[in-house]
Amino acid sequence: MNAPMGLRERKKQRTRETISDTAITLFLEHGFDQVSVVDIAAVAEVSKPTLFKYFPTKEDLVVHRFADHQTVSSTVVAERPPGVSAIDALHQHFLDGLAARDPITGLNDDENVLAFHHLVYSTPSLVARVSQYLAQAEEALAQALVDALDSDREITAALLAGQVIATERILASVNWQRIVAGRSADEVYPEAVADTDHAYALLRQGLAGAAAQK
Repeated sequence: MNAPMGLRERKKQRTRETISDTAITLFLEHGFDQVSVVDIAAVAEVSKPTLFKYFPTKEDLVVHRFADHQTVSSTVVAERPPGVSAIDALHQHFLDGLAARDPITGLNDDENVLAFHHLVYSTPSLVARVSQYLAQAEEALAQALVDALDSDREITAALLAGQVIATERILASVNWQRIVAGRSADEVYPEAVADTDHAYALLRQGLAGAAAQK
């Protein structure tokens, strides 16, 4: 079990959340490019150096939420139950995310989540920063897959990691498009599950082919 945070750690966490929540609120109200770091620091009642101590770039004020998912896939693989393959564990994890309406799957129709999604993907610098997080997530997953696949070819793990990250990104994008078109998450859910099952079936076929060539 994780040890409880001390007072100092809790205070730092609250400060970090306050800064980020303030920034996102201002960005949603006025636009990302129209709000300066100085503006955010003033409203959050922190100094500019303090703000940068928590968030190295202006973009990180928004997309740090993606950083929380950087090691999720690699952790799913590393901590999967005995007898469960890496691809099965990843498949089930995405299905669980759909059922929970996790925004990372694109299947969430909450107004605040949709506004946040629009902010990110309508701002080029934020899209670029998200791409960096995805690349890091892919690298972490590839490292976890090296042992999981029991393969002497690291390229196999790297290729599968890239395919998984790209597949889940596309699945999420399709789900977002359906939601933005006016459909509810509950309505889209069966299609999202079917798409996920189909996508992971294709990944398994590719992996089986790679195994046959060992």
